Amino acid sequence: MDLTINTTSLPHDDPEASLAFYRDLLGFEVRGDVGEGRMRWITVGPAGGPGPSILLAPPGADPGVTDAERRTIAEMMAKGTFGWILLATHQLDATFDKLRAGGAEVVQEPTEQPYGIRDCAFRDPAGNLIRIQQIR
Repeated sequence: MDLTINTTSLPHDDPEASLAFYRDLLGFEVRGDVGEGRMRWITVGPAGGPGPSILLAPPGADPGVTDAERRTIAEMMAKGTFGWILLATHQLDATFDKLRAGGAEVVQEPTEQPYGIRDCAFRDPAGNLIRIQQIR
């Protein structure tokens, strides 16, 4: 098989706040933006490349999701336990400083992990955990 990762999904509850984080703070390009109001599906990815994308989607928009499931999703998003993604950079400290200066919620400062990875962590406006590891 010849498979690649095309798109992964994270929930959002405020499309403008998500754009401010992913486009303006992380520097990702917007590859698609459909829908209106809070019901927008926004695709972002690293600028200048055809690589993988992140689909920022309204949680629970599927008509098969029950009201109870929507409440559970909202509770998990509020706690930051619903979605997460791992990014990587050669310049972890500079990336960390830029995100902190831009007002991103810091979860963990750059740390050498016991399993050999140096990383840091933030939350996006929807509460998703964004871990960023250093490429060595």
